[in-house]
Amino acid sequence: MKLVRNLTVEQPITAIELLAKVLPELSKSRLKDAMAKGAVLLNTKPKKRLRRAQTALLPGQKLEIHYDDDLLQRQCDKAVLLHDMQGYSVWFKPAGMLSQGNEWGDHLALLRAVELHFGHKRPVFLLHRLDREASGLVLLAHSKKMAAAFSKMIANHAIDKEYLVAVKGELSRELQQTAKIVSSLDGKACETQFYNVHYAADLNQSKLQVKLISGRKHQIRRHFAAIQHPVIGDPMYGDNNKDSKGLALQAVGLSFNCPQTQQRQNISLPAHLQHISVSF
Repeated sequence: MKLVRNLTVEQPITAIELLAKVLPELSKSRLKDAMAKGAVLLNTKPKKRLRRAQTALLPGQKLEIHYDDDLLQRQCDKAVLLHDMQGYSVWFKPAGMLSQGNEWGDHLALLRAVELHFGHKRPVFLLHRLDREASGLVLLAHSKKMAAAFSKMIANHAIDKEYLVAVKGELSRELQQTAKIVSSLDGKACETQFYNVHYAADLNQSKLQVKLISGRKHQIRRHFAAIQHPVIGDPMYGDNNKDSKGLALQAVGLSFNCPQTQQRQNISLPAHLQHISVSF
């Protein structure tokens, strides 16, 4: 079952009683589960997730519920804390986990997982995103000051991000010599650089390391699909590149000057969390 409802409170009532009244087809236990998983929003500015079933509502308040049985029942592997500097942290985001939630919920979102991990004792600021299907390193800030510092670094291209990718087919010698893809996406110029290319003939796959010079949505996936070498296991771009292991794209390295210590931080994804099978 999938539904969307916009509700206006007409008289004092609890959130769960209002939802149960308007949506009799859903049991209170299912409604409470949807609330806990972030699928009910209080229509304020900005909108807030309404999780407490017994929250008292007043006339004039507005609620939204975005209910999807399939999404609410989905699960994924847990995020893993890899590096904690108090002011910021670096996490492994598994495939299947969103970087942040949306109107349909946030129970499969890294931001929510980190909030729960720290018991809501630290604010959590998302600094960059990683596609739901991808896995790897994600950097989060835990104060407005630290978020501002990292955002400035990102804008100045002062954070190096390294990706490990497996793509379909063998890259031509000319393409390997060029070692970059320069092509506009969404009307904006962008560049993808790559190196350490290794072709596995038995798999008809090329493994390579990638560095983004710009950061457009799905940039790596779209760029390699455009040159007829789609990322293995990509469900959205490319043909005949399905793989039961999922998307062969991982964020495996972060390098930056720590805003707290001013020392260089070089953070790599541990080998046991890497899943791309072809090797150099």
